[in-house]
Amino acid sequence: MMRRVLIGVAAFGLLLAACAEENPVIAPTGTGTPPATAADCAAGVTTYVNPDTLTVGTDNPAFPPYFAGGETKENPDWEFNDPNTGKGFEAAVAYEVAARMGFTSDQVDWVVAPFNQTYKPGPKHYDFAIEQISYTEKRAQAVDFSESYYDVNQALVAVKGTPITKTSGIADLKDYTLAAQIGTTNYDFIANTIQPSEEPGVYNSTADAVAAINAGQVDGLVVDLPTALFLADPFVQEVKKGVVVGQFANLSGEHFGITFEKSNPLVGCVNLALQEMKADGTLESITQVWLSEKTNVGEVPVLS
Repeated sequence: MMRRVLIGVAAFGLLLAACAEENPVIAPTGTGTPPATAADCAAGVTTYVNPDTLTVGTDNPAFPPYFAGGETKENPDWEFNDPNTGKGFEAAVAYEVAARMGFTSDQVDWVVAPFNQTYKPGPKHYDFAIEQISYTEKRAQAVDFSESYYDVNQALVAVKGTPITKTSGIADLKDYTLAAQIGTTNYDFIANTIQPSEEPGVYNSTADAVAAINAGQVDGLVVDLPTALFLADPFVQEVKKGVVVGQFANLSGEHFGITFEKSNPLVGCVNLALQEMKADGTLESITQVWLSEKTNVGEVPVLS
């Protein structure tokens, strides 16, 4: 029987005001007042990458619980999950945002956007990207962020029965070899907060980091909590005999944001859509379905 995990969902109201100041709603060209809805806002934008289409970027492969449903014959280029199915947390968020902006599901086009390119400056081949991109001040100098759609904890995944699984806090992790994907806040957390005596393992992708722990090259992986729940799921076992040792309290306010090319007027429209979703409970419902109900790991302790 599926067990539920209680995940710390965002304190959305507290972040709302701060994020709204960083990414104000932009009035459509030629008007003097901000739009009342996301649909009004999006209708006034003329700078879409492709006409009459909302082009959304994400990484490939697209992993659960952010994307689900497997490959499809219609879109065989997606290696693991096809975002066009609309299944998974981020797929569901993206389609709901699109709907609030006045797009039908047939008007949403998914393109591959490698993670380490989503926070680099320069032109984009998509209107926005959604792929667990944590907001940082440095990244926000290169691209624009939406307000939070998920406040995220870091978590530690290891192999059942290994010494690292007996840890109870950050101080206990200093003598272990830990790994994360390059360019992520997971790596920053290892280097700056855990500060292990061994140099952290750095990998080009989460899949490469998983291969390293399965080969016994590292003791543990630091990933976002939803990713940890997938990697250690007893029915999936991306990490063989994997367990989620624990999660780390989110003391820094880390959160996922949708990213855009600098000065893209769609930022304000997406923020309006997210505000609507938070106000009527839709975002909380999507979070509950994909990040709480569809997991088999059980309750995850907090590592102090």
